[in-house]
Amino acid sequence: MVKFIHCADLHLDSPFKSRTRMPGGILNALMDSTYKSVERMIDFAIENKVDFIVIAGDVFDKANRTLKSEIFMKRQFDRLKENGIFAYVIHGNHDPLTDGFKTVWPDNVTVFKENVETYEMISSKGERIFLHGFSYFLDDSYENKLDSYPVNTMNEGIHIGLLHGTYSKGSYRQERYTEFNLENLNQKLYHYWALGHIHQREQLSDLPPIQYSGNIQGRHKNEYGEKGFIYVSGDDVYLDTKFIPVQDIIFSEYTLDVSSLNKQDLYQSIVEFKHRLREKGKQIIQLTLYHDGDEIISEPDFNEVIELLKEDERDLKDFVWIDNLHLKYMNQDSIALLNDIKASYSSNDTLFKEAVNSMYMDPRLNRYLLPIQELEQEDLLDEGEERLKMLMRK
Repeated sequence: MVKFIHCADLHLDSPFKSRTRMPGGILNALMDSTYKSVERMIDFAIENKVDFIVIAGDVFDKANRTLKSEIFMKRQFDRLKENGIFAYVIHGNHDPLTDGFKTVWPDNVTVFKENVETYEMISSKGERIFLHGFSYFLDDSYENKLDSYPVNTMNEGIHIGLLHGTYSKGSYRQERYTEFNLENLNQKLYHYWALGHIHQREQLSDLPPIQYSGNIQGRHKNEYGEKGFIYVSGDDVYLDTKFIPVQDIIFSEYTLDVSSLNKQDLYQSIVEFKHRLREKGKQIIQLTLYHDGDEIISEPDFNEVIELLKEDERDLKDFVWIDNLHLKYMNQDSIALLNDIKASYSSNDTLFKEAVNSMYMDPRLNRYLLPIQELEQEDLLDEGEERLKMLMRK
């Protein structure tokens, strides 16, 4: 039985967007997260004694490639070599061959060139493995080379296709490179297709397995959820696939119903919610609050809650950083109408006196009213507001 790892889109040293508001400790954790994810993948490869790993493009991130990231990958490849594990790498649009490498990889690493190539290896159990693929030579000028992939006409061995490209029927945010459809891939009669470029895990086919592994670590709110690689095991009859999450930080979106908008109550509700999330590890979240009541919270009070929540996470190892906090009122229209009424009439003393005088001039009402000199304008307006809220709820 052959065992291998399919990963893609490591994007080492990729910039993380809009992070200037983060404390230094959280920002540093974010910048190191991709490195930790890769280390966890290599740990898994060694512990599970896989035969090889395939990287389906975009190990690096264009101009952001640093000596640090190249030395890091060399050390990881050296770890694989020490354990008899091979690596097969294609370059994608973010790390094309023209960018050049400053580092020489160890001899257990095979990098595909710009034309479609086939490499054969023998697994630890003696199986013949054939790997087919090509690397991008330029990031914005390329040829669709699917026709150059050889058709598997053999009755032995396991054939694996490596491709960095875009599924023609997919709706993805990434730019579209080397578009393909399932017919293009299935006609090659391979046992597995290891796809890269799309930063979202997706299985396009289960027989044969045709999969995007997604990227190994999310970089912003649109790359949400667990990230990792595909662990593949089996033979030329059937290959089993299993997703292995290794991300260091998860980007997530949540909603929370809140019953009170008193700033102390609101703060406590969010703290308790974060406590429940913390067992999942480090997270950067978008949180939307929903309030189905008549309360409103002032902007200064809401901002005070936000700042205190940020301060709470500053020095925590397993942080739950709220990147964006939104509050939505379920009865937004009613609140807007009430606020408009209050803004237009609550400070109008002439209108207030006319309304009070009309009540006291009505013999059907005045017998039930307090003496006019005992009336408190603020109390009467508050009572009127409550009556308006009751009418709006009907």
